[in-house]
Amino acid sequence: MRKVLRVAFCAGALIGLSGTAFAAGDAAKGKAAYAKCGICHQVGPGAKTLVGPELNGIVGRKAASDATYTIYSAGLKKLGESGFMWTDENIDKWIADPKAMIPDSTMALAFPGIPDANERADIIAYLKTNP
Repeated sequence: MRKVLRVAFCAGALIGLSGTAFAAGDAAKGKAAYAKCGICHQVGPGAKTLVGPELNGIVGRKAASDATYTIYSAGLKKLGESGFMWTDENIDKWIADPKAMIPDSTMALAFPGIPDANERADIIAYLKTNP
């Protein structure tokens, strides 16, 4: 019985922690960490499309929906057509390992991902400051 309770407690703790990683992001740290994204993506006032689409308002937006960016990969277009939204969790998965989500995307071919969960949370917090 004790083992079952211990497993249930640990599982509950992990579930509780998984939802807080995004809330814990630090936008100021995220702005600095965003430099590696900024090579291809602009964000903020006056942002323009570069190699990749500008990312103002990305959180909560449907995938492949920026009309100013016309060269989305087939995989990303298909994802957008399915109704996929850029939530905190989906952005986190994408920037952790884009190749795992859409192997044929330009980003997957050029960007290895960000393995550090705290850094990803910080970047997401920063993105949220640019509606």
